[in-house]
Amino acid sequence: MDTNQWLVVGLGNPGPGYAGNRHNVGNMVVGELAARASAPFKSHRTNALVAEGRTSVDGPRLILAKPTSFMNVSGAPVAALVRFYKIDPSRIIVVHDELDVPFDTLRLKVGGGHGGNNGIRDIISALGTGDFIRVRVGIGRPPGRQPAADFVLHDFSGEERKVLPNILSDAADAVEHITREGLAAAQLRWHTAS
Repeated sequence: MDTNQWLVVGLGNPGPGYAGNRHNVGNMVVGELAARASAPFKSHRTNALVAEGRTSVDGPRLILAKPTSFMNVSGAPVAALVRFYKIDPSRIIVVHDELDVPFDTLRLKVGGGHGGNNGIRDIISALGTGDFIRVRVGIGRPPGRQPAADFVLHDFSGEERKVLPNILSDAADAVEHITREGLAAAQLRWHTAS
């Protein structure tokens, strides 16, 4: 068994109707990582699409997963992936959208609560621990009085889509940084970025 492996889960909702939603940015980041690794996604018995590969010759093995369940019930697929690949929670990175982080900003952390994200809540419940790494991709708060639930289920605006490729690239870079040099080094790089 490869001991230098990580499970990287991108949260989102299944189907083409949700593909461009703010809530699906986790899926988008994992897609970027799969493209870098030239690793195609395949259906997996864990109720997820899975791609396996390395983004560099000497890099760690990445198990990239997009649960095929809706985000709010991501826990069962993630727990099944953990059992299948025998992954310790400390080697799990969950990438998800974050309302409380400004758009075009990344925040990296390990542990803590769910912050109102039902996907994270369900994963914590299914794993029995919150001690996994989160790459929180900032989408900012909705304008005016728009409910947060509506905001996250809408596609990125035209202006946002102009910078979205850079955000996805930065988030993928942050995941790679974590897997190569550790969370603290990645936080130093990404939390002090100008």
